[in-house]
Amino acid sequence: MEKMKVLLLTEKDIKPLLSMSEVMEAVEKAFREKGLGHVQMPSKSYLHFEKYNGDLRSMPSYLERLDISAVKVVNSHPDNPTRFGLPTVMATIVLVDPRNGSPLAVMSGTWITAMRTGAAGGIAARYLARKDSQLVGLIGAGTQARTQLAALLTLYKELEEVRVWSPTQATREKYVSEMKAQYAEQAHIFTVNSARDAVEGADLVVTSTPSRKPIVSDKWVSPGTHITCVGADAAGKQELDAAILRRAKIVVDDWEQGSHSGEINVPLTEGIITKEDIWGNICEIAAGLKLGRTDRNEITVFTATGLAVQDAVTAKLVYDKAVSKGEGQSVELM
Repeated sequence: MEKMKVLLLTEKDIKPLLSMSEVMEAVEKAFREKGLGHVQMPSKSYLHFEKYNGDLRSMPSYLERLDISAVKVVNSHPDNPTRFGLPTVMATIVLVDPRNGSPLAVMSGTWITAMRTGAAGGIAARYLARKDSQLVGLIGAGTQARTQLAALLTLYKELEEVRVWSPTQATREKYVSEMKAQYAEQAHIFTVNSARDAVEGADLVVTSTPSRKPIVSDKWVSPGTHITCVGADAAGKQELDAAILRRAKIVVDDWEQGSHSGEINVPLTEGIITKEDIWGNICEIAAGLKLGRTDRNEITVFTATGLAVQDAVTAKLVYDKAVSKGEGQSVELM
């Protein structure tokens, strides 16, 4: 019997292998495959660690035409940075050979998760934001604010203003310092003193906090604004005033996940909006089955919960590049 060798890849191995442009291309292809009905992707399953203010999710998927399959386990513990010095989100991905079910690789999924989520925001902006968007407001200054900005700069190349607000002044100042060092020639990036200052007049807003009460007020949002919401990823989380959704074109990444854990979950539960108020999902739009933005003045909202197919295609991208470059450690499991 042939020995089963599995490639082990750490965060250190993975980070140099991924560019945002490549991840956006892979994720858009995954969205298109899902929109056309060529994937198997059960909804996330959750374990709730309530006494630790955290949860663990499992996310399997199979992209049939691309022959890519993977399973991710990922946590969300908002207290991790302060209590344990660990990231809020950590993940492990097993990439599987669909031909025989054997594992091809076991890899850290934390950076992959960050990158594929940022990529989804960039793809949503491509279809839903105005093509001449130049003023960006960021609510939150963590990992997602970093990869969402990377995706927007991949899409737009340059941005006139990037206004950054988060509840903690030190966090947003650190973010701006780091991002200026990377993108000083592509954008004017600066902190603001309130969420309102970040949102008012912005062409594009990204929310990436773990908030359980609305941060962005309806009265701050102008016609034509696009909002990408990535913070609400569990039941009860909410970053937007529900009144914004009442006047917006709402696009989810997946109805089942979004209705239970995305930005729309609380307004749905409270009866403020219904399923009929959802325009569609980003996979349908990427597949050409539905239109994205159709009017310069419409407000668009993309609510992202994260799809397992995004992890699978990004993990395969990492695996292929690692093999070609001789990265990682190969071990025998059996």
